[in-house]
Amino acid sequence: MSSDFHIAVLDDEPDITQLLAGYLQGHGYRVTQLHNGSALMHTMRSDPPALVLLDLGLPGEDGLRIARQLREHWQCGLVILTGRGDAVDKVVGLEVGADDYVTKPFDLRELLARIKAVLRRMAPTSAMAAPTTPTSAPSRWRFDGWLLDIAARRLTHPLGQDVPLTSGEFDLLRSFVQHAGRVLSRDFLLEHTRGREAGPFDRTIDVQVGRLRKKLEVDAEDPKLIKSVRGAGYIFVPPVSAD
Repeated sequence: MSSDFHIAVLDDEPDITQLLAGYLQGHGYRVTQLHNGSALMHTMRSDPPALVLLDLGLPGEDGLRIARQLREHWQCGLVILTGRGDAVDKVVGLEVGADDYVTKPFDLRELLARIKAVLRRMAPTSAMAAPTTPTSAPSRWRFDGWLLDIAARRLTHPLGQDVPLTSGEFDLLRSFVQHAGRVLSRDFLLEHTRGREAGPFDRTIDVQVGRLRKKLEVDAEDPKLIKSVRGAGYIFVPPVSAD
């Protein structure tokens, strides 16, 4: 995968943005350093980046509100940087559509790996975009009236309208569809969607499943498509067929 991507780094501390810019530029990325939300919005309109590194702890600004704006108006990768240790902040960040989060202090190599993983998931033409799928596998799948086009990274409602998904939601749904009828553990899903193992308190998959249910299910509180299997994980229930 080419590393010639534009990344915007938003943090109120210049030392951090300079550190990240120097490190990421050394790995071939083009980096814009930003220190407030208005500067980010200007960059999104004038030179939209492929991915945003967003610090939630911006003085006088609501980092989660900025994350919601990004998700409502732009299709870009979003990795949250936060010094907050509270798991609730991480969960809320994922609920507003972040693709991943990294807690300060962070290891630069780990951050780089997270960035690469998000960019891979956003690039449907990448050879690594679907590592578990043979090249001869179908790219369009139908289930319960829905159509999932893997090549185009598009989900179409039974009534015909496209349903927007974040990169994390799309990759999770793809894993479910490609392993329909099997109980999938959280570790399996995290490895196949994010390329990493789950930590002891990692709720990434649970949050993403909740978001998917709200978009797929008639009643997200009584799911019929993605069912929980107590102590084991999740199972994708409806029959799936190649289109």
